[in-house]
Amino acid sequence: MKCDKYMGMDVHQAMTVVVVLDADGKVILETMVATEAAPIIRLVQSLSGPLHVTFEETTQAAWLHDVIRHFVTEVVVCDPRRNKLLAEGSKTDKVDARKLADLLRTGMLRSVYHGHEVTRKLKELVRAYETLSGDSRRTMTRIKAIFRGRGIRTAGRGVYQPKQREQWLEMLTEPGIQQRAAWLYEQLDQLRVLRRKAKQVMLEESRKHRAVGLLKTIPELGCIRAAFIVATVDTPHRFRTKRQFWSYVGLAVVTHMSSEYEMKAGQVVRRRKPLATRGLNHNCNHRLKEVFIGAATSASQHKSYESVRERLNHNGMRAEMARLTLARKIAAIALMVWKKGVEFDPKKLNATT
Repeated sequence: MKCDKYMGMDVHQAMTVVVVLDADGKVILETMVATEAAPIIRLVQSLSGPLHVTFEETTQAAWLHDVIRHFVTEVVVCDPRRNKLLAEGSKTDKVDARKLADLLRTGMLRSVYHGHEVTRKLKELVRAYETLSGDSRRTMTRIKAIFRGRGIRTAGRGVYQPKQREQWLEMLTEPGIQQRAAWLYEQLDQLRVLRRKAKQVMLEESRKHRAVGLLKTIPELGCIRAAFIVATVDTPHRFRTKRQFWSYVGLAVVTHMSSEYEMKAGQVVRRRKPLATRGLNHNCNHRLKEVFIGAATSASQHKSYESVRERLNHNGMRAEMARLTLARKIAAIALMVWKKGVEFDPKKLNATT
């Protein structure tokens, strides 16, 4: 009978260090292989029996996952933030690879989800649009920083308008600073053109996905937000309940408490009011969190959510907590609409609380 083998891979740009353990944790192979498809495939095919492979989520993770997933029994792309064991003791490539294999063998790794090929193009287009949008914002911030650094007030968006740029540049008396600002203006113009192109292509690709059309029927989830959700989540069936989805998005409330129990009359009893710290989980998907918080902020004026807003106001909920509750509501609706494959029905709005 062929026993299971567990392979840990410490992946780098040029070379990958590989350690293979048997079911008892004994090292049966230590080697190095070029970080290329052909030699890696030859290596995994040379090992007989069920082979379980793990490596950390890095730049090469998506590529390597696709390269070897058809040649092994299991591929676990793990979250490096949770691999605390790797920080203990000596740290070398071989040690890291062996620890990864051991964590895989003992079932102590948490995998990172890698989606289907159907949404891969949309994922890349969304990432490109996000990158260009972020670069545009940074360039705009740098332009304002130049003027503010010279005591020139830049309220509003007039400083970015092409028709007003000559006037703004004349306020900069130093030639070097003036030239630097002119280059930043030129960079901003180029980024805006690319950003518009990226947005157009992204939206064209998003229309090929039925889920985008369903999510767009939800008030305040427009074309861009719906495309972001589909590109990020990939499939709603990853989440069995809305609470799991809230946790992934970053809308779940995390409680930290200590000293929950005390002694009374010689017996251990739970405190009635344990000291607790509450807050949103920081380990979340920041793109989706921004999508749903932004939708909740816009929904504060939308008629479809009027009954929800009135109920929250009647309960005396603080504005920031009301916004969080509304964001959770919209996220739950999005998950339900996507799973059932039906358009949003305002009459069933209260059924998702």
